[in-house]
Amino acid sequence: MRILYVSVHEVLEYDELKMFTELGYECFSHGAYCRPHLGSRLRPPIPEMPYDPHFASLVDQSPKDDLHPDLIKDKDIIIIMHTPSIVINNWEKIKHKRVIWRSIGQSVAGVEQVLQPYRNQGLEIVRYSPRERMIPGYIGEDAVIRFYKDPTEYNGWIGNKSQIMALNQSMRERAIDCNYDVFQKTCSGYPFKLFGRGNEGVPESSGELTYEQLKQELRENRVFFYTGTQVTSYTLGFIEAFMTGIPIVSIGEKLGNHEFYKQQTFEIQEIIENGKEGFVSDDILELKIYLHNLLLDHGLAKTISENARNKAIQLFGKDNIKQQWNNYLSKGR
Repeated sequence: MRILYVSVHEVLEYDELKMFTELGYECFSHGAYCRPHLGSRLRPPIPEMPYDPHFASLVDQSPKDDLHPDLIKDKDIIIIMHTPSIVINNWEKIKHKRVIWRSIGQSVAGVEQVLQPYRNQGLEIVRYSPRERMIPGYIGEDAVIRFYKDPTEYNGWIGNKSQIMALNQSMRERAIDCNYDVFQKTCSGYPFKLFGRGNEGVPESSGELTYEQLKQELRENRVFFYTGTQVTSYTLGFIEAFMTGIPIVSIGEKLGNHEFYKQQTFEIQEIIENGKEGFVSDDILELKIYLHNLLLDHGLAKTISENARNKAIQLFGKDNIKQQWNNYLSKGR
């Protein structure tokens, strides 16, 4: 079985292509991994994936919104990541195939609305969170399969650096969506570092991390402060932290769901049991107290870490997600 995977997010692309390949599918990506032996800017190569120079050349010439027929004709399954225009503009070329729309936490009412006609014609939908059912005008699902991380790769938290870390791109530019004001007020007075692309010039910025540096920082820092990204239920960065076991302090449902979007899709308050697997609050003073206590008490941090990692493996562990995808994709064989 051959999969055409149309990607708009190279980290998720890496994770899912790696997993589908391990499941025995021949995967071909219109994305960063059209040449899988080279890898991407953010993640390593996937040498197990087939490399077809002709396919890669067609990807270079063919925009996602106008896929070349040769990219499609010998594929059994087409998985399209999020962007509705890819479905809409290619529908007449792909509708005779098994087409799966993969959500990534960015859907809003307008996205659901424009995809409805294609849903009626057989478009399959795999959601990444059950909270997406709260999107106004929700058009349904065929499965809910979360993002994953490998617990053998994201592990080994020690927390020897008594400081706070956060991961977010262009945080000041996306201040409302990333709760930058809350981030600044909560972390003020404590040692903290903000990692991620596009934060140049921000006083908290500690630059962009390589893949290996990311895993090392998650192991060494004491606390991870999470302020979300509208309108996501959770992010890959959150999962990476949760799986590693670095204790997480997060905003809650009120701050996580901005009133502008009018949808209650933020999920962290349901993933983390407050006080057991991390700490969640919408009150800045409470958030500061949680950070303070974790910075001072490594024993507390260690207990939270162990509970968090167990929960992360249960919800986001590779083996569970791999089995869910295997069951789902096998239904169409």
